[in-house]
Amino acid sequence: MKVRASLKSLKNQPGSQVVRRRGRVYVINKHNPRFKARQR
Repeated sequence: MKVRASLKSLKNQPGSQVVRRRGRVYVINKHNPRFKARQR
């Protein structure tokens, strides 16, 4: 999982979802699980 300041590039991957949990912004991707990220 990557910790990034901007999730815009990961948001454009096919199959990725932007999810808010516990005040943090996550990107999860069921198709390609390498593209997981957390913001702040």
